[in-house]
Amino acid sequence: MAGFLDEIEPLKQTALAELKAAPDLAALEQTKGMWIGPNGKFTALMKQLGTLSKEEKPAAGKLINVAKVELEAALAERRSELELAAALPKHPTDFTLPGRRRALGKLHPLTQVTDDIVRAFRKIGFAVADGPEIEDEYHCFDALNTAADHPARDAQDTFYLAKPANPQPPSANSHLLRTHTSSVQIRVMKSQPPPVRIIVPGRVFRRDNADATHNPTFHQVEGLYVDKNVTVGDLKGTVEFVFRELMGDDVKIRFRPHYFSYTEPSYEIDFTNALVKKMGKDWLEIAGCGMVHPQVFENVGYDPAVWTGWAFGFGIERIAMLRYGINDIRLFYENDVRFLKQF
Repeated sequence: MAGFLDEIEPLKQTALAELKAAPDLAALEQTKGMWIGPNGKFTALMKQLGTLSKEEKPAAGKLINVAKVELEAALAERRSELELAAALPKHPTDFTLPGRRRALGKLHPLTQVTDDIVRAFRKIGFAVADGPEIEDEYHCFDALNTAADHPARDAQDTFYLAKPANPQPPSANSHLLRTHTSSVQIRVMKSQPPPVRIIVPGRVFRRDNADATHNPTFHQVEGLYVDKNVTVGDLKGTVEFVFRELMGDDVKIRFRPHYFSYTEPSYEIDFTNALVKKMGKDWLEIAGCGMVHPQVFENVGYDPAVWTGWAFGFGIERIAMLRYGINDIRLFYENDVRFLKQF
């Protein structure tokens, strides 16, 4: 028995030394298996207890168990040290230094301008309406008194979508990407009785990229006011208020006669201020507007003998380009952070 007991202490010391010297967690697990795993050396010692006499077994078993407790304690301590070391930064770090604040993003300049437009109209009681970007010809053209041979309905001006082979339910209406947000005005009027006071900001699509101020996809805001005894004077006063909110108190507005199929009379809106003068111009075209055509009212079920109203529309990019002095509309869509972070 003396020889058997004499083996325990040296083996324990060797095992302790190897556990404490393990350089990483993988090496520690390998050392654990070598000594106290199912096939470890101390496990083998336990198996040899069966060869000892009844008198020798208790003392030998006690020594082996004490040694295993020490080894397991040493294993847990070394594992804790290695896990902590693995969690620490690989390079020295001074945690007393002030942190680096993460830069916050900002709203896109077009979103900022849209929010300003909405805010201006909300001040005078307008609500925001929305509608689908994929429209049918009825809401985009027919209900707005746009003739079947109008140039806007040509394929070279409008993005038409391919018709399904067997549409369910069958429909003669072609679908398209909306060319203006006026289609939402039709949807609102068909869904509620007057009075109506809405603006409709949103994305529209036209086959137009002739120069740096036009793009096939752009953003537009349109407005509609329907009530009894609405006049052109109401329209002009509203437009002046909004553009002064957007472009400054020195803004002046003028109306020029024009033609739109859905308004009668129709006008182009020009404006001027110090910015326009700096550009070397007296007036700059900014929007289109007019009194809602009686036929449009009849199309949506409003009595044109009782109700009158006006509508307008202008491009959001155009306002942003004027406000910020931008000469190329494509800059808004390139997502160049150097450009966007200026706003």
